[in-house]
Amino acid sequence: MSRSQILVIVAALAIVAVLFFLPKVVVNEDDKENFTKTESAIPEGHSEDDGHDHGTGAADAANVHMTASPEQLLELSTVRARYNKATDDQTRSRVAGDLAAAYATVHKYDSAGFYYEQVAMARPGEKSYKQAGDSYFDAFTYAPSQGRASELGAKARAMYEQVLKNNPSDLDSKTNIAMTYIATENPMQGITLLREVITTDPNNQKALFNLGLLSMQSNQYDKAEERFRKLVSVNPEHVEGTFYLAVSLAKTGRNEEAVTYFNKVKALSNDPDLATSVDEYLAELK
Repeated sequence: MSRSQILVIVAALAIVAVLFFLPKVVVNEDDKENFTKTESAIPEGHSEDDGHDHGTGAADAANVHMTASPEQLLELSTVRARYNKATDDQTRSRVAGDLAAAYATVHKYDSAGFYYEQVAMARPGEKSYKQAGDSYFDAFTYAPSQGRASELGAKARAMYEQVLKNNPSDLDSKTNIAMTYIATENPMQGITLLREVITTDPNNQKALFNLGLLSMQSNQYDKAEERFRKLVSVNPEHVEGTFYLAVSLAKTGRNEEAVTYFNKVKALSNDPDLATSVDEYLAELK
């Protein structure tokens, strides 16, 4: 199956935004120099509008109008009004957290990150920085352009670095930092961080999954198979890991085992789009 078809499958698994920013990198130690960046794309359902009117919120309200329910829009408008009316820093920072949560509910993660960052600046702490970092990271994965991805990735890294100052053992933050580097001109820095996570926690599912995806992007299906096999041994119900293990096996000619894992994907997931993709693979393997 072609790379474009694989990306369609990824979209069905709701991780297409990350893949669009993954360069084709060779992740073995011997070939660090070979990097070719892939072009970015705009996931369906997300606006190309980068701007936000953090003062009045008018632009944000327009952007979310098509996807948010009337109740969500009302909640957003109400909390934003409270934020704008706050006259002291303490109240404003407290309401900023509510406003960030309201924006996150309607999937405006860049705005959520902005307001969570205001909370973190007012009340520095691991939790507040983590909330800001997670929101910026979510926005990064849905960025409409490489430039916007770089900007949001840098924001996410800044927040996560503060988290790691408080808690160096937070491997989730470290893994997300790694993935933001993948979209930069220095993707090996991200690969190195992912390897550090695996060294610390060989069973880290997020790092195993991302390293597997990176291997697939560079057509290193044998290495991808190794990562995904480890992942499904750690978590036998990991749908995406099982699917990509099957794809990797198919790509390396191990068709019988690939069929077994494709059938397992269908048993694990009720997603009709995923089932269709699996059936297409199975038809090719007959």
